[in-house]
Amino acid sequence: MNAATNGTGTERLPAALAEPVREVRAGWIGLLFLANLGLWLAFYAPIQVLLPEQSAALDPSGKALTLSLVMGIGAAVALVANPLIGTLSDRTTARWGRRHPWTLAGALFGAAGLGVLAIAPNTVVMILGWCLVQAGLNGMLATLTAALADRVPREQRGRLGGLTGISQMLGTVIGALVVTVLVTGLAPGYAACALLVVVGACAFTLCTPDDQLPKRFRPGQSLFATLRGMWISPRAHPDFGWGWVMHFLINLGNAIGTLYLLYFLSDAVHYRDPQTGLLILMALYGAALAIGAVVCGMASDRSGRRKPFVLGSAVVMAIAAILLVCSPSWTASLAAAPLLGVGFGTYWAAAPAVLTQILPAASDRAKDLGLINIANSLPQVVAPVIAAAVLGTVHSYPVLFALSALVTLAGGAVVLAVRAVR
Repeated sequence: MNAATNGTGTERLPAALAEPVREVRAGWIGLLFLANLGLWLAFYAPIQVLLPEQSAALDPSGKALTLSLVMGIGAAVALVANPLIGTLSDRTTARWGRRHPWTLAGALFGAAGLGVLAIAPNTVVMILGWCLVQAGLNGMLATLTAALADRVPREQRGRLGGLTGISQMLGTVIGALVVTVLVTGLAPGYAACALLVVVGACAFTLCTPDDQLPKRFRPGQSLFATLRGMWISPRAHPDFGWGWVMHFLINLGNAIGTLYLLYFLSDAVHYRDPQTGLLILMALYGAALAIGAVVCGMASDRSGRRKPFVLGSAVVMAIAAILLVCSPSWTASLAAAPLLGVGFGTYWAAAPAVLTQILPAASDRAKDLGLINIANSLPQVVAPVIAAAVLGTVHSYPVLFALSALVTLAGGAVVLAVRAVR
């Protein structure tokens, strides 16, 4: 339990609002990892495999447009859900805590959306199901992200950020493995994702503490006024603004380069078994990401420096994309996958430490991190539009990968403008 003075010397802040000073233990870390693993699995197994397959089954000739429509509308829902649920959790005074009720509710809501997708007979129902998934899982993402700022001291956040990156990678890899090898068919695949995200959420929320916010510390303004004032001025808080732009651009570059990877293997590389090829590339990517996240997370914490790691990660990810520009082939893909993994793992080792140090107020952590999480979700809206435009006009995957490299490099450069971190 953490506590601190409120700055006036007359009253101590409750643990829910205090800056954490005690390092979290292995048990808490493991359960947070499990919850994040279930979350990312439920996100990426549909994104990488199930939604593309379902789009192709429902509309073979227009599969790319159908996938872009489903992904884009769902991501638009995520833009609202993430900061909204974060705001609600900031104001929650339940005995169970501020975050846990929303974490579990988000998992259950997302699981319900996966159930709708499992029985979707057309594109309209697909969109409805994916919107439910995005609303629920982004609520869960908002509260799990807030847990890092709520309970983890700054000097431990590089390591924990690296583990978050590993959980995202493993969720992607294990999710693809589950829905292509362990279970077959769209409906069983969606059901498996729903089960695993609920199990992870239950384990974390039932077995870890979550500090209660005393009612006297609840924000005095109404929820409507809070939502109306959700905007954070980049002029008043420039570091927050630059950190958001950094996170958005790097996630956008990654999304542009990976969104149509299954179609790239099928239509450009002409790999004999695109699903198997995707699993191979994801395994290479995942192993490299884990190494990058662990090694660079520890190095970042020891040095106390974050900017060099963000810059280095952007350069490495851009090189991976450029390899596919020069040679859109299976051989180049085998080289690019681990490079992208090392780069993204390094980024996730440094980014959470950067982003949690630029929050304007402890009382609004989840809301502010929800706004930052829009930088994760908004690329899912923008990237399909960009990718569809590129592939629909110039019909060139190398052009798409070149754009991915440029955007990623721009995101890495933006970290130089953030003054609160080294």
